[in-house]
Amino acid sequence: MRPTGKLHLGNYMGALANWVKLQNDYDCYFFIADLHALTTEYADTSNIASNTLEVALDFLGAGLDPEQSTIFLQGQVKQHFELPLLLGMITPLGWLERVPTYKEMQDNLATKDLTTYGFLGYPVLMAADILLYQPQFVPVGQDQQAHVEITREISRRFNQFYKLGDQEVLPEPKVLLTPSPKLPGTDGRKMSKSYGNTIEIFGDEKATKKKVMGIVTDSQPVEAPKVNMEQNIPLQILKVVAPTRAPEVEAKLIAGGYGYGDAKKELLAALLDWFAPMRQKRAELAKNLDYVNDVLRQGATRANAVADVTMQRVRAAVGLR
Repeated sequence: MRPTGKLHLGNYMGALANWVKLQNDYDCYFFIADLHALTTEYADTSNIASNTLEVALDFLGAGLDPEQSTIFLQGQVKQHFELPLLLGMITPLGWLERVPTYKEMQDNLATKDLTTYGFLGYPVLMAADILLYQPQFVPVGQDQQAHVEITREISRRFNQFYKLGDQEVLPEPKVLLTPSPKLPGTDGRKMSKSYGNTIEIFGDEKATKKKVMGIVTDSQPVEAPKVNMEQNIPLQILKVVAPTRAPEVEAKLIAGGYGYGDAKKELLAALLDWFAPMRQKRAELAKNLDYVNDVLRQGATRANAVADVTMQRVRAAVGLR
């Protein structure tokens, strides 16, 4: 995850909650992508360091366990700088221009100049992030499969050019589909920090209430029966966060006499209940930042050892002895 601010509900439901479960069954690598943050935040890097610490606290508060998984900072593992250069030499420009999010983010972040080499090439950096650890699986939601596919294509092309004897140097990873519910932001678009429509998972009660009560709805009066449940943002978020509460709220909205404000209050209560134990754990961790930084240092050491083995093979295959 990129350190562009505190993690939000979309990050948690779409990825982090799945990661916490996966670490019980797999040897997992989770990192804070400070290099990726530069692809859109290159003009102002003043918050990257502080945001990195916030994301680390979010990771640990949500349940990632450094005894089970490798948790590290991307920029502290030098191979994340080296492998993208070599992969970039063989990656066709057309592959990068057809990545779905390339044009989408340029359109949605029109106030930023994203016509940069770094932004265009972020899929190459992402491929290196994955291939350095030669994983069997990359856990993603269904809407993220295209991102893994370009990694597989880059790996395949590299192996066509370079081999060690009859061995492939960069095996193609498989997609491990994980639950990724559709979660709208407070304005109805995809929840994203870039759009300013997120609900932070570790925000205090006052901040969370402000976000929830500010969710965009239509102007139907309280007494009117509500229609278009698919466009009802508070209900759609509630279905993801508290699916057992959602049917009753939906029935009340359809019947009338139950306003959007009432649905938002139900959503707020569900959010506060769900994340209360995690908030408490995170608050305790925030009092011991030496421990948090030590987790990242130890994680970088472990990641570096694995990534270095990969790079030795890559250099040998390419002929950079």
